[in-house]
Amino acid sequence: MSDPIYKIIEVVGTSDVNVHEAVRNAIHRAAKTVHNLQWFEVKEIRGAIHNGEPRFQVAVRIGFRLDE
Repeated sequence: MSDPIYKIIEVVGTSDVNVHEAVRNAIHRAAKTVHNLQWFEVKEIRGAIHNGEPRFQVAVRIGFRLDE
């Protein structure tokens, strides 16, 4: 068995609730199409204002192990 190799993708999660929920949404959505998720890194936090209310946006890098 060889040493594992990893790949990193970047996605942007959003939430009307808070930053934590935006991160959670990004990870849960990525997990629907990518498997072996191993870690994440928050790269950027930003937001938008829609009808006077904040909408949180978080750029998240997610690392996953490639299949052998």
